[in-house]
Amino acid sequence: MPTFDDPVKDAAEASAALRGLAHATRVFDSPADTYPVIGDLLYGVRSLRQVLDQVAAVHLGHSAQARDDAGSRAAGATSALAAADELHQAASLLDTVERRLDAASQHSGRIARHPAGPGNALPPSTAAQVGTPRPRWISVVFLQSEEADTVLDLIAKEGTDAAIEHLAGHDFGEETTQAALANGYVYDAPPRGALDRAASKDAYTLTYSPFLGHVSLLREYDALPDPALIGIENLHPIPANARQRTDARTGWFERAPGLPRPGRGLSL
Repeated sequence: MPTFDDPVKDAAEASAALRGLAHATRVFDSPADTYPVIGDLLYGVRSLRQVLDQVAAVHLGHSAQARDDAGSRAAGATSALAAADELHQAASLLDTVERRLDAASQHSGRIARHPAGPGNALPPSTAAQVGTPRPRWISVVFLQSEEADTVLDLIAKEGTDAAIEHLAGHDFGEETTQAALANGYVYDAPPRGALDRAASKDAYTLTYSPFLGHVSLLREYDALPDPALIGIENLHPIPANARQRTDARTGWFERAPGLPRPGRGLSL
């Protein structure tokens, strides 16, 4: 139970509750239960935003007493101000999360759940529309944090075309396609966050965020880029018996067989 007056204990309890929720939401006994869960998440995000602002305020209010391990007042104050700024930035990002959750709650609340059965089957034309869409884009490479800095610098200096050509070196044609299919990194449209920018060249789409520090390159699912355009000579299908299928449980940042080491992950 929350104490309402001990921030350390309540933070630990909130963390444990979210871990429990992550485990519990793997399966819903009733789809209708998603609506109250979204509502509680919405209230949770609003509270989290308040928490971040309040923790930032503490860093600012006590920056004069801050020191580093060597006892430097200047270094301690700098770290306190930097932490406060990052906390405020995180709180601002939650505004978008709150709006999205609020919209999701409204849409979910309009759904009338009916038992599954022959009488409730969708018309064939409607069923085709809501069925699994044909995959259109596969992830080639995803970089973040320090690993994305080189590409972000390249974008700033030479533009997005240069970055796409640089990242296209991670594409091994059919091998990359099969690795993306095995790991589920296939999308109906290029994944793009609210703060992401996008650019396209040939069969590729680049999404990146200088603010969040990540870069992603995707390729059209059923197309190979023009090797002459991007200066790559090894984009060709490989024999079916040589394809390496990876376990669908491969972790987000684990390297799938056949993909190059530099990227920490495959896609957003």
